[in-house]
Amino acid sequence: MQTGASLYPGGRGRGRLWGACLGLITALAMIAVLAGCGSRGPKDARASAPPPAIPVGVATVKQDNFNVYLNGLGSVQAYYTVSLKTRIDGQIMQVNFREGQDVKEGALLIVIDPRPYQVALDQAKANLAKDEAQLTNAKVQYDRNKVLYEEGVIAKQDLDTLEASFGTYAATIQADKAAIANAQLNLTYCYIKSPINGRVGLRQVDPGNYVTAAAGTPMLTITQLHPIAVVFTLPEDQLQEVAQRMRQGGGLEVDAYSRDDQQKLATGKLETINNTIDQTTGTVQLKAIFDNADNSLWPNQFVNAHLLLKTLDNAVTAPASALQRGPDGTFTYVVDAENNVQMRPVQVALIQGNTFVVGKGLQAGDRVVTDGQEKLRAGMRVSPQAPAKPKSINTSGAIGSQT
Repeated sequence: MQTGASLYPGGRGRGRLWGACLGLITALAMIAVLAGCGSRGPKDARASAPPPAIPVGVATVKQDNFNVYLNGLGSVQAYYTVSLKTRIDGQIMQVNFREGQDVKEGALLIVIDPRPYQVALDQAKANLAKDEAQLTNAKVQYDRNKVLYEEGVIAKQDLDTLEASFGTYAATIQADKAAIANAQLNLTYCYIKSPINGRVGLRQVDPGNYVTAAAGTPMLTITQLHPIAVVFTLPEDQLQEVAQRMRQGGGLEVDAYSRDDQQKLATGKLETINNTIDQTTGTVQLKAIFDNADNSLWPNQFVNAHLLLKTLDNAVTAPASALQRGPDGTFTYVVDAENNVQMRPVQVALIQGNTFVVGKGLQAGDRVVTDGQEKLRAGMRVSPQAPAKPKSINTSGAIGSQT
């Protein structure tokens, strides 16, 4: 029978068409699923991978003896400074030194024309000889007339007159001797000698110049450089501790550094503390003495003075750049054995330059982060790097306890 074919003409073709469409849809869905799985695979892998380690500067906490310094700005001063002036009037005949020459005490430096003063000395000596002769004659006259008076030949008044003249000549002789001493002194002033060991500066006069005592202008200046002094200041709050250390004896060591505080120039000893405090600045002056054998210090040179106050035995120290400040006080990032960082509270006993002394919180061997802390959070993994060159921190030897 052909009844079905007649009732649904073309039905078998449409069935095959629907089957093909269904298969195509299924295939496309599988492709989309596979494509989606393929695209999500790398993302999921990246999401599951650990974050990269953060490179940071790391330094190791140390334990050793630590010198505590007090720093102050100072200037070099000659131990002795002598400005040589003439005490007489006259023409300069000789200049027996070179500018910048080192001279010994007693060395002849300048000669002023001595002839006028030699003449004055000779004249004073002649006056003395004349008056001594007159005194001798007066003595003879007095002794002769004294006999005549005893014999009643002359009056008492004549004898008294001779006695008075005898006393006058004696006084004149004393004045002559004083005149000789003055002339000898003026003659000595013609020969100007060095009163100290030191270095001659630039001369202010040349041979042939006429100098006068009234002018008061120095002819040259001599400064003693061996030893030499450094005068520096410290805050008055540090005065008592320095004074106490001085009373204990032994002397406090002072290092002189260059103006930029980078080069050590010399090492000396603290000599004294000034007897007053400057109320305008709240500082006190201290004076240190240096041998200055290599002439590394010069008068009026600006230096940074580092006074060694004390030495802390077995102090735990770390770079000051490792310190961080938070709401609860100071802390550091400590790197553990797995290179993970943890925040650790730290108590600071002292900060000096680029180093701080640990009161509590760290021990020798701990690794602390010194650079790159702004990228860190507790628990992060880091890649330790060599620490960067520390920045200079001007603390002037700050001493104190911080939490």
